Amino acid sequence: KSCVRQGLVSMTGTFFDTIVVCTMTGLVLISSGYWNDPNLAGAEVTNAAFSSLLTFGGIGGLIVNIGIIFFAFTTILGWNYYGERCTVYLWGVKGIKYFKGIFIFLIAIGPFIRLELIWIIADIVNGLMAIPNLIGLIALSGVIISETREYFEELKEKEKEAKTV
Repeated sequence: KSCVRQGLVSMTGTFFDTIVVCTMTGLVLISSGYWNDPNLAGAEVTNAAFSSLLTFGGIGGLIVNIGIIFFAFTTILGWNYYGERCTVYLWGVKGIKYFKGIFIFLIAIGPFIRLELIWIIADIVNGLMAIPNLIGLIALSGVIISETREYFEELKEKEKEAKTV
């Protein structure tokens, strides 16, 4: 319905992921002592930490593995959707098949690439993605403020109408 409402919902998801899940994971890593184990990297560190602290018959590692599977799957779907929409915007519908071909190829070779290289590539691509987003936010800041004020004013009016009825 509203771009402001959509933005607020998106911010909520980011809040829970970043503040709740990442903080919990960080606290488990620190309290387990695995955060500085030179023999572990990536998901192995998290898996070892959760397995040691949340044993419950070994279910801690299982919870982490299931979470990683869902996170990876939903991330692939989300990035595919965002990339497809951007492709349509930049090159039209005819560009989708090229995008999907490149996307599927990258997914297929991903498991064979070193983890450090994947993180380096992801950091570079996310950094490059931040540049146009920040430019857009600055350029549209007036529109964002205006739409947000209008949305909350309409919300207050609806609340007043509901109270009077």
